[in-house]
Amino acid sequence: MPEELAEVWEVRDQSSASHRAAYTGLSRQVPLPDPGLHDALYDRHMTPGAWNPYPDAAEVLSTLRGHGVAVGVVGNIGWDLRPAFRAHGLDRYVDTYVLSYEHGIRKPDPRLFEIACAALDTEPGQTLMVGDDRRADGGAAALGCGVHFVDHLPVTERPAGLRPVLDLVRRPEAHIALNCH
Repeated sequence: MPEELAEVWEVRDQSSASHRAAYTGLSRQVPLPDPGLHDALYDRHMTPGAWNPYPDAAEVLSTLRGHGVAVGVVGNIGWDLRPAFRAHGLDRYVDTYVLSYEHGIRKPDPRLFEIACAALDTEPGQTLMVGDDRRADGGAAALGCGVHFVDHLPVTERPAGLRPVLDLVRRPEAHIALNCH
């Protein structure tokens, strides 16, 4: 990480402006044929077509919905990912989105998970955080949430990474918070 970007990199998910500055700043470390491509690439990564859900996401979320399990998405991200969920037909399974840039708080700060629990109208002890980043997503444990980690792998290498969650959520009063990426 270049020294001049270190500070903005640390807070990149706390606002849209910081996120853009961190990623386009990092991109600008590599010369491109047209300087406008740095912003174009950044804008492209936010489009729904640039995101692919894990193959078992719809099946798992649908099953959870069928069992009355409330689902929240908690993410360290600097832009609104709801359009990506809509484009992939997953938004109908999500009850709330708690995104770091909307609250100025990044995981592992327990306050972000507290906001999610409040939005889901549940107690932390009844909530399971499913994520792929032990440091960031592990912050839910400080609040008293259960935590389950999935492998941090590319979509094509994790066709059934979420299915084990179904065995962990058997109580009708359970709620689940998912990492968005």
